[in-house]
Amino acid sequence: MRLSSTPAVAASSEVPGADGVRRPGGEVHAWLPGQNQTVCGLPLSRTRLRRFPHVPFEYSATDQLTEADPEGYVCPRCLAAKQGRRPGEKGWVRHNPRP
Repeated sequence: MRLSSTPAVAASSEVPGADGVRRPGGEVHAWLPGQNQTVCGLPLSRTRLRRFPHVPFEYSATDQLTEADPEGYVCPRCLAAKQGRRPGEKGWVRHNPRP
């Protein structure tokens, strides 16, 4: 399988959708097709996460999950890894540089 740069979904359970296609449910993680682990580093086989290559990982940090959603939890580490840094932003700031 070819490595992809767009993350798909790996979830702890699956639910049937309205059209009969399986959908992710339970705990949801980002997963790059072609790899054996999630974006946050969990191995798929040991954690028994199911792969959903047909479902893109299109969650954001501002999404509100309700009781009607089959997804119960979206991994915050996967959200952070997917969003990355803002353009032009450094990971550190020098407050008192040496001469």
